[in-house]
Amino acid sequence: MRQRIVRYDTTGGPRWGVVAEGEVVRELRGNPYGEWEPGPEVGLPADLRLLAPVAPSKILCVGRNYPAHAAEHDAEVPPEPLLFLKPPSAVIGPGAPILLPPQSRRVDYEAEMAVVIGRRCRDVAPEEAWKYVWGVTCANDVTARDLQRRDGQWTRAKGFDTFCPVGPWVVIGLSEADVADLEVICRVNGEVRQRGRTSEMAFSPADLIAYSSAVMTLEPGDLLLTGTPAGVGPLHPGDVVEVEVEGIGVLRNPVARR
Repeated sequence: MRQRIVRYDTTGGPRWGVVAEGEVVRELRGNPYGEWEPGPEVGLPADLRLLAPVAPSKILCVGRNYPAHAAEHDAEVPPEPLLFLKPPSAVIGPGAPILLPPQSRRVDYEAEMAVVIGRRCRDVAPEEAWKYVWGVTCANDVTARDLQRRDGQWTRAKGFDTFCPVGPWVVIGLSEADVADLEVICRVNGEVRQRGRTSEMAFSPADLIAYSSAVMTLEPGDLLLTGTPAGVGPLHPGDVVEVEVEGIGVLRNPVARR
């Protein structure tokens, strides 16, 4: 059964919740990656300070997974997935500001569907990979484009604090077929800037999980960003950027200077 899992802030620290009938959030009691049950009502999503719906040990990303995006950078889709990492400190939740750092003059949005790992895995075959998926969410692979080009590698450009908005929730109970052809959209100030479909990916989420797990152990809560469609572009102070994944949700963040 499809369900939406959130994390929200309280005076006692972060808590897990599940969006129940009537759009009310109920406290999640138990292990969100294992056995749990809904508890008492805590409010509507709009009444809560939603956090990023995951706290990953690592964030795996893949470059040039949409051929049209590779082409807009005069690059080709690589023969194998092009992996890179973002630090967990880059994660922010819905509504939190993306902060443009003084080191960069060009910071871009990159709308992506993200997969959340639900079970520890290593050396997973592609045909078994989806068994290790907990759910799917929206993500924005914010990138300091000028630093990416200048450095020749991507750690600094992808790694600033606030450069990985995630949310507003994780949708669990999805099959691999459910996410095979979803629309991914980015809007800036209400204007559509990116529009693509997950069916355009060169490497499927299952392929990416298998490839990644052959390199490193994936843990529950780890994030796998699956690539961005064509149309990336700059963000400016005062902008509001939205990432929408069809059937998953809309992730909205304002933009400000650090």
